[in-house]
Amino acid sequence: MTDLFPRFATAIRTADLAAIDRHTLIPAAFLLEQDGPYAVNYIPFEAVNRTARVVVVGLTPGFIQWRNGVAEAQRQLLAGATQEDALLAAKRFGAFSGPLRPNLVALLDAIGLQEWLDVPSCAVLFDTRPDLLHSTSLLRHPVSRHGVNYSGTPAPVSQPFLRRQIGQYFAHEAAALGHAIFVPLGPAVAEGLRWLADQGALSQEQIFDGLPHPSGANAERIAYFLGRKERGTLSSRTDPVRLDLAREELIRKVELLRSQG
Repeated sequence: MTDLFPRFATAIRTADLAAIDRHTLIPAAFLLEQDGPYAVNYIPFEAVNRTARVVVVGLTPGFIQWRNGVAEAQRQLLAGATQEDALLAAKRFGAFSGPLRPNLVALLDAIGLQEWLDVPSCAVLFDTRPDLLHSTSLLRHPVSRHGVNYSGTPAPVSQPFLRRQIGQYFAHEAAALGHAIFVPLGPAVAEGLRWLADQGALSQEQIFDGLPHPSGANAERIAYFLGRKERGTLSSRTDPVRLDLAREELIRKVELLRSQG
């Protein structure tokens, strides 16, 4: 869990985070790799919750998540925490915080995941039952492209450099969580998980894809998926048939989990 942390501990301790407000100002001491327009910076997110039953997978930590994660690790180290405690705190601090979280909770509850977990709501995953959740990213360390957050275009599995990042970091997490289900946030992440399944890093049955991305920018699709908006009021940008099929399939898969105990 601490394989990279010792290499970057000094950079974390000494980073002047108040002076770093964008990707291009991240100190060179954090740079993991660079390839053409892509740069990968270290983030202290190695911690893996091996008791998790649900793994929520984003694309890659953005700049804000990088700064928050480093700030928490820095605070922990300066307070005398161990490497392990600093990593755990940094990971939990950045776990899908902000407006993304209530949308994600509502979507997970809508497919009945809380019933399989035997909890009142998936909100407890971020509160009293963090033992049930592992939050991570297909590209574990923040990737920027041309100096800004990488958005998933071009698709990560189409880029040899990004495929190597997936295999080098995320694949090891997936192997340690063979008992969990994986919920990808967005089609680029779902495609990456399916590619990993083809490589044998996890099974296709573990992948619960089809949820609308919980970003606020996706409000209409989320509202329709949750039954808060009627089909006749949708804009042309939202495909209700695809969302209906995805919802039905996810509910079916959760019911199958429940029947298996």
